[in-house]
Amino acid sequence: MNWEFSAVVTKGNVAFVALCPELGVASQGSTERKALQNLREAVELYLEDKDVQKMLKNAPVKKATVCSISVSA
Repeated sequence: MNWEFSAVVTKGNVAFVALCPELGVASQGSTERKALQNLREAVELYLEDKDVQKMLKNAPVKKATVCSISVSA
C-alpha cells in the first residue's frame, strides 16, 4: 500500500530534523536530504507494526496542513 504523509524539516545546531506530523515519527540527518531519507525509513518501519496497521485501518490519517503562524512572547 502506498501512503502519502507530510514532512517538516528544520535545521538544528548539529543536524537536520525531519518530522512526520501525522504519525509523530521523527528522524535526523547531516543534510536535509539525508534527514528525509531517514524519515522515510523510520515511517516504513513504524507502518510495519501490526498495531499501527490496525489503528490506521480503523481511523485513517488525514494529511497535515503545514503553515506559518505569528506569536508574541
